[in-house]
Order: sequence, then C-alpha cells, then structure tokens
Amino acid sequence: MRRFPFRQLDAFTTRPLEGNPCAVVLEAERLSGTEMQSIALEMNLSETAFVLDSEVADFRFRYFTPAAEIPLAGHPTIATVTALVNEGIVPMRGEAVSLTIELAAGVIRVDVYPGPEVLPVIVMTQLKPAFGRRYDPATVMRVFGLETEDLLNGAVVQTVSTGTPQLMVPVRGHEALARSRMDAALYRALKASGDFFSPHLFCLGGFTEVGDTAARHYGVPPDTAEDPFTGSATGGMAAFLWHYGLIEDRRFVAEQGHPMGRPGRAEVEVLGPREEPEAVRVGGTAVELLRGDLTLP
Repeated sequence: MRRFPFRQLDAFTTRPLEGNPCAVVLEAERLSGTEMQSIALEMNLSETAFVLDSEVADFRFRYFTPAAEIPLAGHPTIATVTALVNEGIVPMRGEAVSLTIELAAGVIRVDVYPGPEVLPVIVMTQLKPAFGRRYDPATVMRVFGLETEDLLNGAVVQTVSTGTPQLMVPVRGHEALARSRMDAALYRALKASGDFFSPHLFCLGGFTEVGDTAARHYGVPPDTAEDPFTGSATGGMAAFLWHYGLIEDRRFVAEQGHPMGRPGRAEVEVLGPREEPEAVRVGGTAVELLRGDLTLP
C-alpha cells in the first residue's frame, strides 16, 4: 500500500470552517495524473493540490477540481504554502521568505510573511493579465437569471486571465449579486463556445465594512455549484477593475463566500499602469483543519 501525507486547510480566512477548503497532498511524486484527478473527485472540494519536486522552481504544485486540472488557482496556493510552513518544509525565522512555484500556467513568485498572529500571510504574484473575448451582456446575464439592466453601468463582460481564464461579469450592486442564479443548461452552452474556465460575478462594495468588492463564483457538477473564494478570479477581477477605471486605488480588499456562510477575504494589489497591468498580487491566510494519510494500492 502507498501512503501520502494529507492536510486540509481553509484558505482566505483565519477561522476554521470559513473561507475555501483545500485538500493538500504532500509527497505526490508517486501519483499519476489520473490518480490525482480521482483523488480530487473523491475530496469533492473546489480544488485539491498536489506537491511535487521541480527542476525550475522551489516546488511544483498541481491543482485539480473534481472535473479537471486547472493551470493556476489562488486558494490552493495559499493553502499549500501554509501547509509547507506548518510542516517545517518552508522554514520561517521571523522574516519574509520568497518562493518560486511551478504551476501548469508557469512559474510564479510567492512571498511568505510572518503574520500578526500565528498564521503566516501568503501573497502570490499572479501572471500578467490577459484580456480575452468580450460577450453580449444580454446573453450572459440571462444565464444567471439577470437582466441587462443588472450589469454595472458602462461595463463590459469579458474574459480575463492571470493564469486561468475567468469570465468577468460586473453587476450593479449587492441586490443583483444576491438574486443571481445559474441556469446550468444555458451555462453549458455558453461555456462550450467560450474562452473561459468559469464565471465570476462581482460588484463594488464589500459584504462587510472592511471589503471593497463582493463576488460570487459559479460552477456545474462535478465541480462545486459555488466557490467560497476564488483567488485566480479575484486576480482577474482586480485587473479588470483597474484597467477599466472602476476603482481608484490599486490596493483593495476582496470579499467572497459570505452568502454561503463561509466568509473569505483577500488583500489585493494591481501592479502596472491601467492601460496594461503587469501583474496582480493576491494575499491571505489559511488555517489547518484536518491531517492524516491517504492510503492507495
């Protein structure tokens, strides 16, 4: 039998049972890609992360949803690096540590800072934002049970990628965000002809007084119906808001998951000019909830 150390952490929160849960499998070199996908389906979380050796970076991470491998993801990065700190694999000596992580999307930088409490603060620098296809607002809004009038005034609906392409759907406010419901059949048709991995609906103004944005992120089975916190889409959202002049400050606090009872929060910073953002930094903390071993033949 083969045994693999396993941890489960809640990311973008300081409290267990909040934020977005992620399974982290250490010492994953002996697993095939097919086995990783099966484990992710078994875990049935937004993503499961696997830690491997890298020839080009400090570590290699592979991320799988229950349905497919994903090239870059935020909450698994926060969770996995936190797990490595907890295990002493990434030693903390009271000062910041910089790592390079090889992902399917490319090599990214991750900075680890001693937190104000016990938890380290993990900040990932996502890839240069790429702005993709624009979509007819009426078609997209119908997928989520909304009207064209629910779109943020003057905004477009567009795919943005900072490593994983996500469909950016800016809405007028919290009422529209709360009213949104995805029609699975319409969504599958839209995605089949689209250039994105999943959709990100958001508005200005947080769920709390601390937040500057609020978001919801949808999926269809076997993936989760709604993601508690989506770090990659938060990066794309930040680039979108900055590029189109919808925010004045390049640093802000993003909130997600509150309607699900799993509130999450990230510190976000857009780098570069509005015309061509260079990168997005997304940071947060994670807390360990479970630990044990996976046992496979």
